[in-house]
Amino acid sequence: MSRKSLLINRSGLTHKVGYALRHPGRITPYVKRSTRDAWLRLKHPGHVAYYRAVMASDAARNPEAAVGSRSHERWLALGEMQFNYLAEHGLAPGHRMLDIGCGNLRAGWRFIAYLDTGNYYGIDISPDILISAKQTLTTYELQDKLPHLTITQDLKLEFLPSAHFDVVHAHSVFSHSPLDVIDECLAHVGRILAPGGFFDFTFDRTEGAEHQVLREDFYYRTETLLQLARKHGLEARFMDDWEKRPHGQSKIRVNNPA
Repeated sequence: MSRKSLLINRSGLTHKVGYALRHPGRITPYVKRSTRDAWLRLKHPGHVAYYRAVMASDAARNPEAAVGSRSHERWLALGEMQFNYLAEHGLAPGHRMLDIGCGNLRAGWRFIAYLDTGNYYGIDISPDILISAKQTLTTYELQDKLPHLTITQDLKLEFLPSAHFDVVHAHSVFSHSPLDVIDECLAHVGRILAPGGFFDFTFDRTEGAEHQVLREDFYYRTETLLQLARKHGLEARFMDDWEKRPHGQSKIRVNNPA
């Protein structure tokens, strides 16, 4: 990502006007998205309920687009990118993995195929996208790997066992989350991490003012999230080598020193 792009405030009027002038064909979709956002905010004041409704709306049109893939080829490429990175950075078949915001298994089907039977746990707030996840599981004939796919309404992770997961993964989750939701996850993820385990998450990075676009996209400074993790007794570091991958988000790895 360029220094210039990291300083953009996408919520600012100047940026919006300039973007509209450069991309007039995207004005109508943005207006429709803004209208939907206003209606869903009125109907669902809590963020999880709001974003569950967003996912229901998006998944009804196209489950792959709902998880941020503009084409099937991009869906495959983004899933492969996630898998390859973790496989190169510590993931082993015998590990137990929790995939937060597993979506329709864009990367999950690769993890399921790679991991030992029963070692993949995927959670998501959207029942609609989990239905699509089961279809992906069937498409790739992975039923015998016995993955766990569970709906959740928060990130307290209370229903999961302590010190159980070697790898926790959240791709394109915190990019759609206000700070209190991220704080909730970081407050509880240390309990479920096994000794030597780690938690990788991506986020939309800014080096300017932190901001959000509607209630769907949130931009944070790296140090904000590092400090938040450390507040909960976790070790955290920015993953510089992820920046070399063709992906618009950045990545942080968290370890439980205990």
